Amino acid sequence: MHFYKDLFLNDRLFLILFAIVAGFVISFYVELLFPLFQTALVIVLLLLVFDLSLVFNKRVKIVTSRHTPKLLSLGDDNTISISVENNSPLTIRGFIVDESPEQFQLRDQKLPLLLNGNGSLTLEYTLSPKTRGQYHFGSTHCFISSFLRLVSRRVTSDNRSTVLCFPSIIQMKRYELKNLAKISRLHGVKKIRRIGHSYEFEQIKKYVHGDDYRSINWKATSRTAELMVNHYEDEKAQQVYCVIDCGRAMKMPFGNMTLLDHSVNSALVISNTIIKKHDKAGLLCFAENYGPVVKATRGKNQLRKIMDSLYNVNESEKESDFDMLYQKIRNLVNVRSLLLLYTNFESIQSMRRVLPILRKLNRSHLLVVVFFINVPVLEYSKAVSETIEQIYFRTSAKSFVYEKSLITKELNSYGIQTILCSPEDLSVSTINKYLELKSRGLI
Repeated sequence: MHFYKDLFLNDRLFLILFAIVAGFVISFYVELLFPLFQTALVIVLLLLVFDLSLVFNKRVKIVTSRHTPKLLSLGDDNTISISVENNSPLTIRGFIVDESPEQFQLRDQKLPLLLNGNGSLTLEYTLSPKTRGQYHFGSTHCFISSFLRLVSRRVTSDNRSTVLCFPSIIQMKRYELKNLAKISRLHGVKKIRRIGHSYEFEQIKKYVHGDDYRSINWKATSRTAELMVNHYEDEKAQQVYCVIDCGRAMKMPFGNMTLLDHSVNSALVISNTIIKKHDKAGLLCFAENYGPVVKATRGKNQLRKIMDSLYNVNESEKESDFDMLYQKIRNLVNVRSLLLLYTNFESIQSMRRVLPILRKLNRSHLLVVVFFINVPVLEYSKAVSETIEQIYFRTSAKSFVYEKSLITKELNSYGIQTILCSPEDLSVSTINKYLELKSRGLI
């Protein structure tokens, strides 16, 4: 029974049989060709039996195994590898079909296979998950053929497994070393010039061009006969909270991911940077009700707590309650802290509805409002108009783009820091803002 389930006839066999049938049709008119095509049919049947004996030989043993990351990274290319071992002297050809999770809807993915006798091979492909959650991998099917390629045999390996998809771990690791370096070569990450200094003394060094002359240590200069300056390090152990709006405004899609998913990835990246900078990272999510909350600390497992909480964040169908957010922050955060508020305003009226609450938060803390450029509208507004209708639509698009800049100006006029960027540049922009505020001694 398994023989028939695992047997597949290849296209080459059907083409040959079709040619023989066509030959038999022609032989009705040219009788001399009839014995020739009879002989060809017998030869094909013998080759078919021979091919079956090669492919279904008991000595042919194919072993496949799948290797996946421990955790999938949201929005990134995750490499999946398939290891194939040929424990027979037969050179096999064919392809591999790996049952990927249903979320990807991959219907025609085939990995070509050519493996010599007693050899091994590793094949790779990438998956880019767009939602957090569980991803169930199925079996791995290897379709093998001999050099004749008349039939294929399916060899199935039970490689079923479940992998969790967490916020972008790959992105977090990519930025980790670059953000701690004094100069980053990554496009978009800029070096921040330090203005003044904080109160934590670090060491005495030789004066170099660009140092603050007010920091010259005249006693050390007189002893060494060289200009010496005091260097100060950034103040540490400051509380920084990532406050994520999970309301319906964050369900807007961009690049097959929602704005909430982009915010979740950015929150993980900036939290890792905060901890590496010896500050305290915290998390607060809200919609119409409270979401996951992680109090800001510097414990060893703090990043893991934040990651687990971000994994469980979901969008809400209702408007977010900013009054409830203010009460929660007032009860939770007792000292002045940096609040990175991830939200989205599509109109200046929606911003003004919550502006009184934002001003209250900014009085007690340093508030940074992070919202998004509507990239499709921006690109549409820059296109060339050819008809009167297109002129009308693009003028409306430009007014939406301009309204975003008005939101930024109005928030800044009340002393509220802002970040207006595209979702793909969110992590870089947030890190730059954090480093800038830290270098200016505002936190």
